[in-house]
Amino acid sequence: MADPKGFLKITERELPAHRPVDVRIQDWREVYEDFDRGTVTKQASRCMDCGIPFCHNGCPLGNLIPEWNSLVHGHDWAEAIERLHATNNFPEFTGRLCPAPCESACVLGIDQPAVTIKNVEVSIIDRAWEEGWVKPLPPAVRTGKTVAVVGSGPAGLAAAQQLTRAGHDVTVYERADRIGGLLRYGIPEFKMEKRHIDRRIAQMTAEGTTFRTGVDIGTDITAERLRADHDAVVLTGGATAWRDLPVPGRELAGVHQAMEYLPQANRVQFGDYDRAPLNAEGKHVIVIGGGDTGADCVGTAHRQGAASVTQLEIMPKPPATRPDSQPWPTMPMLYKVTSAHEEGGKRIYSVNTLEFLGDGEGNVRALKLVEVRRTDKGFEPVEGTEREIPADLVTLAMGFVGPQKEGMIEQLGVDLDGRGNVVRDADYRTSVEGVYCAGDMGRGQSLIVWAIAEGRSAAAGVDRFLTGAGSDLPVAIAPTARPLV
Repeated sequence: MADPKGFLKITERELPAHRPVDVRIQDWREVYEDFDRGTVTKQASRCMDCGIPFCHNGCPLGNLIPEWNSLVHGHDWAEAIERLHATNNFPEFTGRLCPAPCESACVLGIDQPAVTIKNVEVSIIDRAWEEGWVKPLPPAVRTGKTVAVVGSGPAGLAAAQQLTRAGHDVTVYERADRIGGLLRYGIPEFKMEKRHIDRRIAQMTAEGTTFRTGVDIGTDITAERLRADHDAVVLTGGATAWRDLPVPGRELAGVHQAMEYLPQANRVQFGDYDRAPLNAEGKHVIVIGGGDTGADCVGTAHRQGAASVTQLEIMPKPPATRPDSQPWPTMPMLYKVTSAHEEGGKRIYSVNTLEFLGDGEGNVRALKLVEVRRTDKGFEPVEGTEREIPADLVTLAMGFVGPQKEGMIEQLGVDLDGRGNVVRDADYRTSVEGVYCAGDMGRGQSLIVWAIAEGRSAAAGVDRFLTGAGSDLPVAIAPTARPLV
């Protein structure tokens, strides 16, 4: 533990300030101000001797949170990154993007503001990079076994790094032109600058992992060929089939999926475009979907100079504090104001989209919505509440319904569950010999921390399969896979 009386001495929860709104919407850099390390050590000291660290179970990775909190408080940052890397390959990703279920499970959080676990985590890894403590860890011995990892999001990267370090020859196949999956093209630069991905790719390349971009398995390489060329295959392609909104006017120009809109803004930062083809400048923007992807669309629209931004959500407005139906240590669904929401715009809850209205020339001009109330039978419209709101650009940020079936999955013939996800056993094996699956492709749309946890656990299963013995690779503490059907 850190300071036995730290939580009594320091009762305030402090986090890094955000850069001023009028400054940060002029660029795409991360929104956070620098945070004094002295303050970080004080915040780490609030971690109490709770006996049973529920934060461990709240974190799918089983991060050793009290240990690295104590080490930061004692100014042993070098050892802190060792303990952090023991359970998490990419804390710079989770420290910026994870919604921190560990903090919801913090014992101190029962009657005080929870420990700033996520901020301590990212402070540790950021300092480790600055000090040169993060180095390639190539294996001492090569096994001669080959593994294909299909998909380069957090699950694929975690699985690939673990398997490479175990001595296997790993090739990561990515159909996009750059490595990173949704980390690269779905997460805006202002939430996580892509330099964090680039230096991990450099580390993994130095360790021996091979990356192949622009390769669509199932098209450029058949699934049969992939299996023939490798001793094992790990599917980590994510849940990329987006949920659509089949209402009248859906075909109008200006109505797009969030994952058609967001990648273009990122590509501008990479130099692929001078200006994104889908651009919010001067437009009335409607974002349908109240989750993190919707907030990403909101922040992107602000930076592109939208005339107005409105975010719609069919669910009621969440409560500001933990409701009785979501008791500690579960992760509650609470009302939150992200950095994108700080920048302006409007949020409307308990509404449903009835129709997209056109301008007579094939372009969207407005959206017709109605207020709804939630009942045992679903959402029912409230009579007399229909109205129109102007819309020049609409992004659908309504989540994903599972992995793409066409191509690789169909060719492999792996079993799917009732939701269309790939079925795995406790070792992350699919119904096809030598083929494993981790992350959203098997779990369904989920959190980055679950993706990394599953990638690590699947790597251990693949290692056991390839060696015919036990594996020294660690697994996540939480059960993540479902039995084969």
